[in-house]
Amino acid sequence: MYLMISTYLAPLDEVDAAREDHLAFIAGLEQRGLVVSAGRQDPAVGGVILLGVDSAAEAAELIAQDPYVLRGLAEYQATSWKPTRGALVGWKPPVV
Repeated sequence: MYLMISTYLAPLDEVDAAREDHLAFIAGLEQRGLVVSAGRQDPAVGGVILLGVDSAAEAAELIAQDPYVLRGLAEYQATSWKPTRGALVGWKPPVV
């Protein structure tokens, strides 16, 4: 799994103008069984997407297609993560 932690590079009103496209992008990844969870940080300075992928290259390839990235509104940092406790231990992607 990869935690994709974003930082907004533009004012929130500019980010919000692209939010519908961003959420559609996330929904598409969810339909493919790639998103474990996602949400905006509080306060709204960026967001977090937990991707159920095996490599940094795959995570980077996917996130490069985010409308926020394509429009220069956000950048992401990828952090590899393997849950060893709690509800996500042994998580498997849904069969799609």
